[in-house]
Amino acid sequence: MITVTVYSTGDGCPWCVRTCSCLRLAGIPFTLIDLSASANAPAREFVTDDLGYSAAPVVVVDQEPQHHWSGFRPDLIQQLSNRIEAIS
Repeated sequence: MITVTVYSTGDGCPWCVRTCSCLRLAGIPFTLIDLSASANAPAREFVTDDLGYSAAPVVVVDQEPQHHWSGFRPDLIQQLSNRIEAIS
């Protein structure tokens, strides 16, 4: 099973909202982590220090280094949807 995690800066981020909506429309389940919450400092460090991103949303698939991106990427969400369909 493929796991998807979306690191977001909250409802004020239009790209984060669009990414989550697009994932839902594609039927892709995901875990949402709000980077703006003070308790999520380790998640912020992971996104910025480990992955090297400075903008949200950040989408991580299966915790694999080659399967993550930043920003609203409907093209990559479609590729992910195709990948999930192929293994189902």
